[in-house]
Amino acid sequence: MASLKDLRVRIASVKSTQKITSAMKMVAAAKLRRAQEHVEAARPYAERMERMLGSLAKAAAGQEGAPKLLAGSGREDVHLLVVGSADRGLCGGFNTGIVRKARRSAEKLLEDGKSVKILCVGRKGRDQLRRAYGDMIVDTIEDVAKPRVTFEAAENIGQRIAQMFEAGEFDVCTLFYARFKSAMTQIVTAQQLIPFAVEQEESAAAETGAKAVYEYEPDENEILAELLPRNLAVQLFKALLENNASEHGARMTAMDSATRNAGEMIDKLTLTYNRTRQAVITKELIEIISGAEAL
Repeated sequence: MASLKDLRVRIASVKSTQKITSAMKMVAAAKLRRAQEHVEAARPYAERMERMLGSLAKAAAGQEGAPKLLAGSGREDVHLLVVGSADRGLCGGFNTGIVRKARRSAEKLLEDGKSVKILCVGRKGRDQLRRAYGDMIVDTIEDVAKPRVTFEAAENIGQRIAQMFEAGEFDVCTLFYARFKSAMTQIVTAQQLIPFAVEQEESAAAETGAKAVYEYEPDENEILAELLPRNLAVQLFKALLENNASEHGARMTAMDSATRNAGEMIDKLTLTYNRTRQAVITKELIEIISGAEAL
């Protein structure tokens, strides 16, 4: 049985941990509010741009001179997986969920005889993938959300991916990130970035029941050549914002659970301490009474 001193030290230690987790919960809640506002502001533009490009790409698909970002390389041998994650831990299963989906995708591609390359955006994704897929990781981009997520950061990542594609380093690029739904729920999402997924946009339009018709000047290929690289940056920017909000939501939930668990542990330890202290006092009283009766 633990001594009274050991119990006091442990109770003090758990109380200190509870203060830290409570503070982290409040900080995450404050950051989540701002991150959620940014996500909700960015979604309409990114979704409308993707829908418009889907309509435009449908008309230009199969034509001669179609942009490479739309037509692709003509092969599907080498896949680049862009795995978005956090640079810090203590956010529940946020990083693990994204890495798990990326790992399953990589395993399936390897089983089909494809080559896989991985670009990690965030340290935690790299740390989890390094053991099994270390030789496939081409680079790690860190601190994209420090001090905040910016379009310039997303544009730089998009330019890096586009340069790799132009150099023939991969044929298909897929982005993995967590779509923010609520502080309790984040939906792990896989989105194909290159080549532009026309069928996905058609199905999305069918689900919403909206099918826009556009007339373009100049022609579709010229517009696509200009907008597809920008759309790549826009979709990456949206994914970074979604990831940022999901990370803060997951951290707030995890720290809330940790704070409540610490409170329960303090209650149990305090009860054990009181019982042990009472037992020690009772034992001392019995020894005093026994000694007095012996005299």
